[in-house]
Amino acid sequence: MRAAGPILNSQRIVIFGNSGSGKSTLAGRLAARLPAPAIDLDAFHWLDEGYAQKRDAADARRLVAEAAAGPRWIIEGVYGWLADVALPRATALIWLDLPWSECRASLLSRGPRRGADKTAFDDLLAWGEAYTTRTTSSSHEGHRRSYDAFLGEKLRLCSRREVSDCLGEA
Repeated sequence: MRAAGPILNSQRIVIFGNSGSGKSTLAGRLAARLPAPAIDLDAFHWLDEGYAQKRDAADARRLVAEAAAGPRWIIEGVYGWLADVALPRATALIWLDLPWSECRASLLSRGPRRGADKTAFDDLLAWGEAYTTRTTSSSHEGHRRSYDAFLGEKLRLCSRREVSDCLGEA
């Protein structure tokens, strides 16, 4: 793990990783420190407060670009295709690359969110479990490609302990 100091003082941070990896939690903690707004890519990907209807992809990209035009922000989410819209303006990138067992435990602990029913939650668990076998931009492989290509400050955290250490909470 590289030193987190420069990243924790960055103006514009993208955080990505699997469902349940702790992206929203980390973004909230960093947002309080910087201060900067924490922006969840779910708000751009989904049309409503739940997970029933996806937003038009062009509209979602436009909304992310508008958010990324701001001077300070932390944008987090699993959607690599949306994170990639913000990355050209990002000054730092954090990849939460935690094992599925930790992500699954977090998802089960928090339960369904944003009005999701049991079926939607079961779908989320299956989708998260497939993170390492999918090859889309929202997969482990997709996140690795974006991480490798990013030229700014970056940090890959592979355990809850590394996340705590990064925040100085050890």
